[in-house]
Amino acid sequence: MANQDKKAERWNEAQIRCRLSDEAVKMAKQMGLNPLSLMKNIPNKSQRWKAPVEQWVRDMYEKRNTKRG
Repeated sequence: MANQDKKAERWNEAQIRCRLSDEAVKMAKQMGLNPLSLMKNIPNKSQRWKAPVEQWVRDMYEKRNTKRG
């Protein structure tokens, strides 16, 4: 039970630090990402080319779930 609490706490921290919506957190979990990987991808001032984490998650989710035709 303590492990689940710790896991939930990490997701809450990632959601706050990365400014993620509940929907983006759900997408990240479905793709098997972990909270640390999200927090590591927060762009800093010298990384203006990097998309915000919310957009990064949504783009990756869309790419993975788009049917190839």
